[in-house]
Amino acid sequence: MERWSKERAWEWYRSRPWIRGCNYMGSDCANRIDQWQEYKFDEKLATAEREFALMKSIGYNSVRLILEFEVWDRQHDGFMERLERYLSAAWKHGISAMLCLSNECAVRTPTFQPAVFGEQPWQPGFHGGREFGTWYAHGTDCRYSLLDDPEVAPRYYKMVRELISTHAHDERVCVWNLMNEPGNGRGSKSLPHLAKFFEIGREIDPDQPLCADVWRGFKDCQATTEIEQFALEQSDIISFHSYASYDDNIRLIYQLRKIGRPAINTEWLHRCGGQRVQEIFPLYFLEDIGCYNWGFVAGKYGTNEPAQAIWQAYEKNGYEAVKGFDFTKWQHDLFRPGGRFPYDPAEIEVIKRYTSLADADFAGKAKSESIVTDDSL
Repeated sequence: MERWSKERAWEWYRSRPWIRGCNYMGSDCANRIDQWQEYKFDEKLATAEREFALMKSIGYNSVRLILEFEVWDRQHDGFMERLERYLSAAWKHGISAMLCLSNECAVRTPTFQPAVFGEQPWQPGFHGGREFGTWYAHGTDCRYSLLDDPEVAPRYYKMVRELISTHAHDERVCVWNLMNEPGNGRGSKSLPHLAKFFEIGREIDPDQPLCADVWRGFKDCQATTEIEQFALEQSDIISFHSYASYDDNIRLIYQLRKIGRPAINTEWLHRCGGQRVQEIFPLYFLEDIGCYNWGFVAGKYGTNEPAQAIWQAYEKNGYEAVKGFDFTKWQHDLFRPGGRFPYDPAEIEVIKRYTSLADADFAGKAKSESIVTDDSL
C-alpha cells in the first residue's frame, strides 16, 4: 500500500469529532516503565481509570500513549494484556488512543543500562521525575538508541508489526504515531528504522493513519531536517509539535494549510514559555487542528516543573539565559496533584466551552448527513 491520498486522509479525519486530549501518563507513574510493567499495574490502572473519567468530564476524547519497548520485550504476554486493559479503560469513557511506538526524545546515553523493573526511583521537583534524566542531554552524549543494537532492532520491528496487526481494525486506536520526535539528538541516524516502521505499517494497511512527528517546525512548507522531511512525506496526516507562541502558531498554521492534509499538534502547552490555553486551544478549534497537550494530572513525572534543560541553561549562563521564562507558572499539566482541583479553573472552562462546541458541531453535521441520506431514498 502507498501513502493515503489527501482525500482519504480528510475522509478519515472528518468521520470523527474534533480530536483533543493529552499526552498521558498516570499521576502515580514515575516513568513509562512504571506505566506499563507488571509491578503494581492494577494500582496504576485504577489511577488511570479515575483520570480518564476526569478527562471525559472536561470534554477530552483521546490520549497519546508512548509505549515502552523494553516492557514488551521482557514481559511480552503481560504487556499485550495490560495494553488491552488500558485501551478498554479509556474507551469506556469515550477516549481513543494514539499509540506512539518509539521515542527519539528518550534516547539513551552511551552508558546505557537495561531498564530495571519494580519500584521506580523518582525525585520530587524535577521535570521527568528524576534529576537530569537521560533525555535532557541534548547535543552531548545523547546518541544511543536501542535500535542501534543489531540484535535488538529486529525484535523492535517485530513489536511494531505485532501491535499494528493486533489493533489494525480496533476503533479504540485512532492513530499510529510511529516515532516521537525523530532525530532528537541523533540527526538522521534512525531514518532507516523509521523507514522500516512505515514499510511495516503499509504492509498491514490498518484502518488508522500512520504518522511521525515534525517537531522543529516548517520552512516553506518543508521540514527543516532530513529525517523530519521523510516523516512529512510518508505520513498520512501531519503530526507536529509546537510549544511556541500564539503568533508563531498562526504562521505555522498558514504553512499547514498549504500542505493540505489533516494536522494534529501532538505536543503543546508550555506556560512558562508563553503559551496560554486560553489562546492556543480555541485557535486549534477554529482551525480544525487536533491537539494533545502535554500532561494531565501533576504527579511523579513532574512535568509541571520547568524542563531541566532550562535549569541547565540557568546554571551554565545565569539569569540572562532564562529571563524570557515565567517561573511563576507551571510548564505542563492541567490538574493539581490528586486531580480534584485544576491548575487554573479558567483554563478548564475554556476547554469545556470549545469541546462542547466541537461535539455539537459534529452532531449537527451527522444529523444533516442523515437527513440527506433519508431524502435520497
